[in-house]
Amino acid sequence: MPDTARRIVLASRPVGEPNPSDFRLEEFPVPAPGAGEVLLRTLWLSLDPYMRGRMSDAPSYAAPVGIGEVMEAGTVNEVAASNNDKFAKGDIVLGRAGWQTHAISNGSGLRKLDPKLAPVSTALGVLGMPGMTAYAGLLEIGQPKAGETVVISAASGAVGSVVGQIAKIKGSRAVGIAGGPDKCRYVKDELGFDDCVDHRAPDFAEKLKAVCPKGIDVYFENVSGPVWDAVFPLLNTFARIPVCGLIANYSSTEWPDMKYKTSQIFRAILTKRLTIRGFIVTDFAARHADFLRDVSAWIKEGRIKYREDIAEGIENAPAAFMGLLKGKNFGKQLVRVGT
Repeated sequence: MPDTARRIVLASRPVGEPNPSDFRLEEFPVPAPGAGEVLLRTLWLSLDPYMRGRMSDAPSYAAPVGIGEVMEAGTVNEVAASNNDKFAKGDIVLGRAGWQTHAISNGSGLRKLDPKLAPVSTALGVLGMPGMTAYAGLLEIGQPKAGETVVISAASGAVGSVVGQIAKIKGSRAVGIAGGPDKCRYVKDELGFDDCVDHRAPDFAEKLKAVCPKGIDVYFENVSGPVWDAVFPLLNTFARIPVCGLIANYSSTEWPDMKYKTSQIFRAILTKRLTIRGFIVTDFAARHADFLRDVSAWIKEGRIKYREDIAEGIENAPAAFMGLLKGKNFGKQLVRVGT
């Protein structure tokens, strides 16, 4: 085992889009576990859009990362040493060690993973928080019905890709929105969506309308911005809108000038009887066992496919994260920290 560990800490709070100077790579001695503790060695690090919010000290649903503190994240770890009867050296666990190569845990919140059941990296993606977000948000709030049209923004991403495939399993028509022809081809040809529209196209709104001739019954919101402006007039009466993310606004220093104003949106909520509900994945923690049962079965049956975008080394986490916020990733963004 090496004597030196590495971590990425928040060096400063970003103004607008994060910059490399907002992060700092530090070295520190590999800690020794005390009584009841385990030493975790990070194998996989998850990068997710919500982390941009944790870099800000604005009021939110979770406490911000402090200046000089390790960036927060879900991780897959190997137990490198254990003084805890519940964990043995060599166990693979799902935890929240953050952006660092080694961490100490008292065992609280750790969940053992079986590498024989699925690649352990999936515990951070399709069988982890993003997959659970897709499953619960769509089924609990979106409630898709056979024959309805479900539109998903960020459709090639870790959450959106699963949303569309579950919509298809439930008999709905799935229409994705993604950035660029390569992602759109992947969404349609490999994931099996009925159609996909490139939001970068100059005639995006017209193309979206053309592939949704019967309007939109469920819109899974991941981005906001111009995509919402194109979706809004196509919403059908009694449409449901699970609001999962607003990635287009996460680094904005002022509110964007969107086409539809609050009064227009509220009028539509009233006259079309729309359901718009924001959610955090932990709202539906009671469905976690159902999620693992259903999605793992669908993966084995070939009904759900997934893709991972892997950066190598903890030192490359900041660049990968900044790229994620700009849509440069293709699939679930991970960092391989150890092997």
